[in-house]
Amino acid sequence: MKKQIITNQAPAAIGPYSQAVRCGNLLFTSGAIPFDADGNCSSDIAQQTRQCLKNVKAILAAAGAQMADVVKVTCFIADMEQFATINQVYSEFFAEPYPARSCVEVSRLPKDVGVEIEAIAIIK
Repeated sequence: MKKQIITNQAPAAIGPYSQAVRCGNLLFTSGAIPFDADGNCSSDIAQQTRQCLKNVKAILAAAGAQMADVVKVTCFIADMEQFATINQVYSEFFAEPYPARSCVEVSRLPKDVGVEIEAIAIIK
């Protein structure tokens, strides 16, 4: 059985999808883009990455999970030249053993942001 996860500590979904869905002990977040709860978004890729991960963290918390429970992350980035900066900020949010991760460059992201991040976590 699946359960929708919603929090006002991260931006609401901008389409017909959930911020996250829990199925058993697995939590699947939708892609988090770098808007804060007030709708603000920095143009700086480090700040965008940090806000995406703060949003993921808030969604996880709403489901009773934390960053240490994340087993897989997917990062969508608009410019692979920003990979090192994104990686540096990413390392502020995760510790060993790090989750598995994919990082792909895409031609465009919602609202023309530079990064979008989704995660899968295990809820204990």
